[in-house]
Amino acid sequence: MRWRGRGRGQAARLAALCLGSFLLAMFLHGGLSPASDQLNETEIGPDNTDLASEPPLLSTPAFSDVRREQRARRELLDEACASHRRRGEGPRRLLTASDLRHLVVDDRHGLLYCYVPKVACTNWKRVLLVLAGQAARPLDIPAGRAHAVGAFRTLDSFAPAEINRRLRTYLKFLFVREPFERLVSAYRNKFTRAYNTAFHRRYGTRIIRRHRRRPSARALRHGADVTFAEFVWYLTDPRTRRDGPFNEHWDTIHSLCHPCLIRYDVLGRYETLERDARYLLSLASPQHPVTFPRSSRSVTTTGLAAAYFRNVSPFYQRKLFQLYRLDFALFNYSVPAYLNMG
Repeated sequence: MRWRGRGRGQAARLAALCLGSFLLAMFLHGGLSPASDQLNETEIGPDNTDLASEPPLLSTPAFSDVRREQRARRELLDEACASHRRRGEGPRRLLTASDLRHLVVDDRHGLLYCYVPKVACTNWKRVLLVLAGQAARPLDIPAGRAHAVGAFRTLDSFAPAEINRRLRTYLKFLFVREPFERLVSAYRNKFTRAYNTAFHRRYGTRIIRRHRRRPSARALRHGADVTFAEFVWYLTDPRTRRDGPFNEHWDTIHSLCHPCLIRYDVLGRYETLERDARYLLSLASPQHPVTFPRSSRSVTTTGLAAAYFRNVSPFYQRKLFQLYRLDFALFNYSVPAYLNMG
């Protein structure tokens, strides 16, 4: 974005606008250069410290393998971000307040958590409530309470100087998941469960109206029987994006958490959830140990995802992959073997 001004009065007004905005020249990849208005790619965040200067806890043998893996994940993410920026596909801008709505703030422990629906975010919110002293154990907290409006303060609610301070000094963490497994999980939860009537009415009726031939009056009224193929058609339909942003449950991770603009200290994966959670919690609260809840379910839905995609044509598989391609690349996930993109 380039501004043209006339004289000092207009320059002063421009400066006031810039200072009053939430464009953050922070520990992301740079700021605006006064001479050129171009993004300065210099990284200035705490992740640039050497391993030798990390806290003693990080050098304990118990976490040496995890530390190396975290370093490798960050390096791969940096390389992917740089590659996509060179091709003009990645973000070359500063953050705005709306970019920070998914970053939950824990001031007591100095944490910023970017929550991603369908990546164990309910349990992570439960853990944060335990750290805040609101319960003794995570599973004592009902899911509804963990997701209640006002349960947490998010980073976008702070003044710019306070946003910058937290981004520079707090431990920032993000958990990701194989994109299509996350998508299938979202579909199953929101469209195949009888209790999710709000999603059925808001999204299901719209999907059926646009993407089902000769729908019944009941389907149009309730939206309770959306197929996965119809869901994929809805996601890949250009009208969907024109209607507004994706719902957070199927929006891309890079759109929710901006990993090319915010340098996360810990990059966890759903596939290694328990190990990565132990590591993160050892950093976040070594004096107040909290055990991340163990799931009785398998953490993978690979077999289920393959079964759902069998009913999607190669044309729509290809279009869907293009939507989520950047998440696959940024977080180093391979193209699923079950895909048939023609």
